[in-house]
Amino acid sequence: MPRLKKKYFEEIRPALQERFDYKNVYEVPRLVKVVVNMGVGEGKENPKVLDAAVEDLMQICGQRPVITRARKSVASFKLREGMAIGCKVTLRGERMYDFVDKLFNVALPRVRDFRGISPRSFDGRGNFTIGLREQLIFPEIEYSKVEKILGMDIVMVTTAKSDEEAKELLTLMGLPFRAA
Repeated sequence: MPRLKKKYFEEIRPALQERFDYKNVYEVPRLVKVVVNMGVGEGKENPKVLDAAVEDLMQICGQRPVITRARKSVASFKLREGMAIGCKVTLRGERMYDFVDKLFNVALPRVRDFRGISPRSFDGRGNFTIGLREQLIFPEIEYSKVEKILGMDIVMVTTAKSDEEAKELLTLMGLPFRAA
């Protein structure tokens, strides 16, 4: 069992149940899935950039990414429907907990001038999004083999009913929020 998952059941869930006065353990918010998305705008002209993004995402997450395609044609972006424009991975279960643990404790502290994550990225329904500027903060990525620095979006989907509950859950899990 991953360290973070064990911590959730032993420490975090009882603390949340007490703080928000839940009557049933199934009311306590939990992390459902983590979606890691890399948008590669250059993928339409240079397929090697998309292949590199797929490879990097596979090393970071430990799971093969799905290539995302354009839903609509946009003339101003020279984009046609069906063109490959990025890749994404949906993590659940043990892989999700391993990735979140690595993100909170290894990758985020490696960000230059890191002062914490902004607590304003909640969507109103208890889900949280983090935007990263480069994939180099993850230890699996070798700097010498990177062709292009790519950013990524990380979406954490929870069962929380409000942003306050989700923020408390993520704080107890170890997400370093910036002081307001």
